[in-house]
Amino acid sequence: MKTNPFSSPTGRLIAGLAVTLAAVAIFSWYALGQVFRLRDLQTTAIDRNRKDSLQLLRIQNNLNSLGLAMRDMLNGDEPYPLEAWKGQFERLRRDFDDALRKERQFAPAGLSPERQQYFTASLSQFWTSVDQVFTLAENGDPARARSLIRTSLEPQQAGISSTVARLLVQNNEAEEQAAARVTEIYRGVERNIYLFLAAVLTAILLTSLYLIHSNRLTFARLEALSSQRSGLARKLITMQEEVLRSISRELHDEFGQILTAMGTMLARAEKQDVPPRFREDVHEIREIAQDALEKTRGLSLALHPSILDEGGLEQAMDWYIPIFEKQTGIRVNYEKNGASPVVPDEIAIHVYRVLQEALNNVARHANSGEAWVRARFAPQRLLLEVEDHGVGIAQRAPSGRPGIGVVAMRERAALLRGSIEFSRPAAGGTLVRLDVPLAEVTIS
Repeated sequence: MKTNPFSSPTGRLIAGLAVTLAAVAIFSWYALGQVFRLRDLQTTAIDRNRKDSLQLLRIQNNLNSLGLAMRDMLNGDEPYPLEAWKGQFERLRRDFDDALRKERQFAPAGLSPERQQYFTASLSQFWTSVDQVFTLAENGDPARARSLIRTSLEPQQAGISSTVARLLVQNNEAEEQAAARVTEIYRGVERNIYLFLAAVLTAILLTSLYLIHSNRLTFARLEALSSQRSGLARKLITMQEEVLRSISRELHDEFGQILTAMGTMLARAEKQDVPPRFREDVHEIREIAQDALEKTRGLSLALHPSILDEGGLEQAMDWYIPIFEKQTGIRVNYEKNGASPVVPDEIAIHVYRVLQEALNNVARHANSGEAWVRARFAPQRLLLEVEDHGVGIAQRAPSGRPGIGVVAMRERAALLRGSIEFSRPAAGGTLVRLDVPLAEVTIS
């Protein structure tokens, strides 16, 4: 199947937009997933490890306090009995229980239950031994109590401290692993952001290149169509002017001569010896023929003024403006500047038609009793302005579409490789400005 090179790129651009939006959605889903993963990792691992480590440090500090208390109890330097330390041990025991409860709450999920049970059992056994020590002391046997401290409590306290130290090491290792995972996630997200950014920039580049290519094809086609349209318009307008000139000549030469001959013959017949009634009929027919001759000549001049071919553009304008004033009753202020160059016929006819159409628009639409025509002649350029202070061009075409006359004036300006502007002067109304480069125009 043959593809049209000038087909609309809308479908491909929509497909590219859909792919881009899908990529953005996928990457957003991925980024949100990584954010949730980081949040979960920080909440379940890092924060829990830190809180658990704080409780383990609290327990470790209490163990150190117990160790100092047992050292003082064994030295016997203090003048207090062993039962005096029972209150301190009770306070430390309550703090132990609270710290242990919170430690169980924040313990890492990966911690084995057996180790946690061993830790709890060790503490329970330690406090059982503490109770035995104070029972012996209260029963008046401080020697056996100190022996139990030396042989049982101190080893148990050392074992518990070692367990707490290992748990702290495990928490530190778990936190380091979590930090490493966080760093890995950040690196992965950063790498994917760069990849996504590169993919988006590549997609934008490819889309822009494709759009530029499509626009170039479209503009090339428009240029070709514009060239064809201009060529067709040039041929149509040229053919129209040739047909109008031919008809004008036919009317002036053929019909004009026929009507002139008829008038001459009727004048001779009127002078002959004929009945009065017949002479009156001949005179009436002669007047009709003369009126037809004048209308034929007027129509011939309207189709193509012969003065344009004989005297040039300037004389044709001098001739047409007074006739326009007489026919419409609109006063035209005509101003000429510069020496009129020899304007070729193929240019003069189009400038004349623009002047004719602009003044006809004033008569038909402007609702103004006065107009201004300014012609500025230069060796290389011709500037024609037609101005009125009527209703204005916007009110003349309420539909927003230019009339056929405006379109025809633009086509003629394009044929002359000039420019035409329709603007609103400060006083209101419409200003038509035609600018023609005389030296560059060649119309075939």
